[in-house]
Amino acid sequence: MREEFILTGQVLSFDASPFEADAPTDAARLSDAVLVRDGKVVELGSRADLQALAPEAPVRDHGQDLVLAGFVDAHVHFPQTAMIASWGKRLIDWLGSYTFPEEMKFGDRAYADEIAGRYLDLTLAHGTTTVCSFCTIHPESVDAFFTAAQARGQRVVAGKTCMDRNAPEGLRDTAQTAYDQSAALIDRWHGVERLEYAVTPRFSPTSTPEQLEAMGALWRAHPSCLMQTHLSEQTDEIEWVKSLFPTARDYLDTYEMFGLLGARGVYGHAIHLEERERHRLREFGAALVHCPTSNTFIGSGLFDMAGLMAEGQRIGLATDTGGGSSFSMLRTMAAAYEIGQLRGRPLHAAELLWLATQGSAQALRMEDKIGNIAPGMEADIVVLDLASTPAIAQRSAGAQNLWEATFATIMMGDDRAISQVYVSGHPRQEGR
Repeated sequence: MREEFILTGQVLSFDASPFEADAPTDAARLSDAVLVRDGKVVELGSRADLQALAPEAPVRDHGQDLVLAGFVDAHVHFPQTAMIASWGKRLIDWLGSYTFPEEMKFGDRAYADEIAGRYLDLTLAHGTTTVCSFCTIHPESVDAFFTAAQARGQRVVAGKTCMDRNAPEGLRDTAQTAYDQSAALIDRWHGVERLEYAVTPRFSPTSTPEQLEAMGALWRAHPSCLMQTHLSEQTDEIEWVKSLFPTARDYLDTYEMFGLLGARGVYGHAIHLEERERHRLREFGAALVHCPTSNTFIGSGLFDMAGLMAEGQRIGLATDTGGGSSFSMLRTMAAAYEIGQLRGRPLHAAELLWLATQGSAQALRMEDKIGNIAPGMEADIVVLDLASTPAIAQRSAGAQNLWEATFATIMMGDDRAISQVYVSGHPRQEGR
């Protein structure tokens, strides 16, 4: 039976990247309504035109709320949900003090199920409809995450995190078990409904050359998978990598030499890049993921959004739960704006929204499916109340245009701004 409806509101879509337009707003398009049928976008236009096209379709009126594609979080660690906002450490000490002890718990499938469900419900409440997540070394953690996403109908990416050194004994696998367990998980989950697998070496310091070589071989055997890892997050991390791989030309080379650089590679952070690394990443069309709340919370540095965009890099945006200090992509956009200010190039509201939707979808090579409201796209949609709190409402009331009003919600909004979330056309917020 065909299921269709018309959503009305201020429907935002993008015809191009705001970073490449003469003015950021030139890339955006506003419509009055969107027709959704069987979980996909059919058409955008005026309410009258869409009602003429589908006269039997019920109308879900969102008034003056902003209707846009659901947020896409391109780099997260769902197992770190319970330890988010842990105080006072930089990356290497933070992993040892907080992350690794928490991840040890995920061999327990019941605990993994609990945290996976909690994480996805928290992020859906913040308007995030797609995430790309690291799991733990335990296959149970991957099964738990994909099962929870499947129950919610979400499009997600995830992979077993592989580590065979510089981690506690209970969190180490081997080159062979990493390959074998990852391959079995790919066979079980990759391409099932809206689920995709990512080959997942955590980062070079926690994998021996033998394991990195095995991960490169696994990726070559399954080229439709993404490959996710970390790159150049902190300066002391980079020095550590140099000591572990003395023959490597740079940090990126510790992946490149083992076949872990490619167009479907997704590299979190990428703050302190050398010129060769920037050139090779652009040459391969790999994706970089900006994690602004994490970069400030752990003291990593300031991502060069303007310079990397000018080079033509593929860039997404992410919370990096739980190094990042929020589950909210609104808060993440606000932090990206603040980092842009510190680097002398503040981001426009159109650029921020694009990064959190289409930009991240491009980073995950899913821009033909999610990240925009356009005919044929999957109907993952978030509806933003642009007057969700008294402080935001008074600023929105004085705004000269939609972009000023939206910027107030980006900077001050939280889950109260999420009026409704649709996953494949199905509403997720009860009673709204």
